[in-house]
Amino acid sequence: MSKLLEGKTALILGIANKWSLAYSIAQAFSRESARLVLTYLGERQKESIEELSKGFDVAAILPCDVTRDEELAALTWSLRELGRLDAVVHCLAFANREDLSRPFVETGREGFSLALNVSSYSLVAVARATAGLMTEGGSLSTLTYLGSTRIVSGYNVMGVAKAALEASMRYLAEDLGPRKIRVNAISAGPVKTASARAIKDFSSVLEVAPQRAPLRRNTDPAEVADAAVFLASDLGRGITGNILFVDSGMHIMGF
Repeated sequence: MSKLLEGKTALILGIANKWSLAYSIAQAFSRESARLVLTYLGERQKESIEELSKGFDVAAILPCDVTRDEELAALTWSLRELGRLDAVVHCLAFANREDLSRPFVETGREGFSLALNVSSYSLVAVARATAGLMTEGGSLSTLTYLGSTRIVSGYNVMGVAKAALEASMRYLAEDLGPRKIRVNAISAGPVKTASARAIKDFSSVLEVAPQRAPLRRNTDPAEVADAAVFLASDLGRGITGNILFVDSGMHIMGF
């Protein structure tokens, strides 16, 4: 690589720990010379992110609970003080553990609303909070999964939330395109993250790709991170409204 993001400032939301895809993305962005702005949820997570981001060019680490409009407004003001924003990477998703472990038909109204609020609507809210700061255009990327369009055992309400996320991505691409802001999603193959452990029988999902995916292996987090770099860089300048699959080709396989 050759400093593909030099001179760019990128906001990355969703780092929880060193296993997070968001952390791998932050590593790749730092490698490509981006200036980073990271967010956290709660003081305990802030300390963790401060430790993880040592060695990165970090302009700020800011609080942001995407379910609270006042925190999103505060994020906008804090970002404005840092100057132009060039890229945003949305790596946020959440559903109650019980809604991932029981049949989808048993999903309660509150659990359904929570999953869609955090995992889908937050992309819209973040776009509204940051688009005005991309004064020279930019890139907004999010993370999705094949369970949005195919049944993956145990994914349940999160699959519905990801389907809504993907539809939101496309509508945002249309809305923000005239402002030269590109909006895309990366559909990553299953990766061992802390959040993935909440999915029932997740270990069995990891066993499928090495047997059936064209590349006969699971997804490396670094591959997802490099795809995020591509979309945020000038190399991806003509791409918007797309889902980029980084899953060893698993999405093309039938029965």
